[in-house]
Amino acid sequence: MKNLFFDLDGTLIDSRADLACAVNLTRQDFGLPPRSTAEVVACVGEGVRLLIERAIPERPDLWEAMLARQRVHYAAHCLDRTVLYPGVAETLEALCAAGWRLAVVTNKPGPVTRPILEGLGIARFFGAVVGGGDTPALKPDPAPLRLAAERLGVTLDADDWMAGDNFTDLAAGRHAGLRRCFCRYGFGEPRDETWDLAIDRFADLRESLSR
Repeated sequence: MKNLFFDLDGTLIDSRADLACAVNLTRQDFGLPPRSTAEVVACVGEGVRLLIERAIPERPDLWEAMLARQRVHYAAHCLDRTVLYPGVAETLEALCAAGWRLAVVTNKPGPVTRPILEGLGIARFFGAVVGGGDTPALKPDPAPLRLAAERLGVTLDADDWMAGDNFTDLAAGRHAGLRRCFCRYGFGEPRDETWDLAIDRFADLRESLSR
């Protein structure tokens, strides 16, 4: 049985609108004008603290207070417009039926990750969920992957996969010795990382892994 670890934002879900909403509500709380969705999305991928520092650079003296507000706003709005990418539920079900063990490993804070998976009806597919804050380090550090494997009750193997849309996912997989699937449809960027497989639609994943 093989193991497959997924990123969340830009891989399983399109969360851009809700991320931008929460950031702009936080900016509004501190008297700052809104930023475009594209500007906010460019700041996503390396955890909520860096999101705030990058998306609200005007007031570093208020970052701690802004971080607290961001958590509140995002928890309240994380499922307003967030959707699964096409084919996600069906493909996850097919992978489980084919014997794959699945886990989510994301830099999104754990307390909001689990409600999103539940709310979108896919939590049942995952034997482990590791979010930002569950380990001291975030991806690209491999520690979150190792914790997910521990929670699955498995040992990471060179035949296991990490799937994601960002360099943090590809690098974490590389550091953990896993094969890597780059999800080109997402909103991350690979930077200098390499991959073993690239897909343009999530629905292509099962067939691509079986080749």
